[in-house]
This record gives sequence, C-alpha cells and structure tokens, in this order.
Amino acid sequence: MFDTSGLIKIANTRMPFGKYQGRVLIDLPEAYLQWFSREGFPNGELGELLALALLVNTESLKHLVEPLRRAPR
Repeated sequence: MFDTSGLIKIANTRMPFGKYQGRVLIDLPEAYLQWFSREGFPNGELGELLALALLVNTESLKHLVEPLRRAPR
C-alpha cells in the first residue's frame, strides 16, 4: 500500500525560509525546486519533501495533492 503521508505534508507544509518563505511546498515554482535539485536539497525531512514536490510537479501529479490540502485557518 502507498504511504500518503508525504503527499499530505507537501500539501500543507510551508516553506520555512528563503524567497518563498510561507508558501505551501506544493505551490513552490518548479524552477525553484529544480534549483534545489541542482544545488542540493536541505538535509532531513524538508529536503525529502522538496524532492517529492519536484517529482509531483514534473510528473504532472499535482491533481493528486489538491484534495489533501487542509482548509485555511
């Protein structure tokens, strides 16, 4: 069975730093995610989530993540 926890996290986790601080990871521009891919993703869970967000974007699977978003607070 596929673990959806990563998809849920990229649909709801906000970028903690940088030019796009505060933006939900799945909403980061693909070019920004590709930059991380070239330069190196951050260590730990954030890097793993950014890599997953890039994969979802490049494979045109963003529609799978949309239903996993939490309602704005």
